[in-house]
Amino acid sequence: MANTYTISDLAKEFDLTTRAIRFYEDMGLLQPERTGAAGRNRVYSARDRTRLRLTLRAKRLGLSLTEAKEIIDLYDSPRDTGVQLRKFLDVLVVHRKQLEEQMADLQANLEEVREHEEEARSLLAKVEKQN
Repeated sequence: MANTYTISDLAKEFDLTTRAIRFYEDMGLLQPERTGAAGRNRVYSARDRTRLRLTLRAKRLGLSLTEAKEIIDLYDSPRDTGVQLRKFLDVLVVHRKQLEEQMADLQANLEEVREHEEEARSLLAKVEKQN
């Protein structure tokens, strides 16, 4: 049989729990073969391993699992690469804009904290001067 992996193999390789891998399976990201009594054993293919690696990369980029699945499914299909790349680019552009908005909000929040910090230091200096 070609390269196959157990759920434990993948969990160890990617530092995940088996529960997380089963969740990705429930989301349709992985499609292992079922073997053994009542199909209780999962056998993952090299394709599943690649899909898991791509899913984790997408998560690190901050994409939702739904977005990750959509993009990974596009790469799985024999369709035009241009379509796949445009979709990926569209998702990345939207995600970048969201991150930039979050960063702007964080910068504003940080500036406000700095102002309060400065005000508190100034008040503390006055209080300590009086004592």
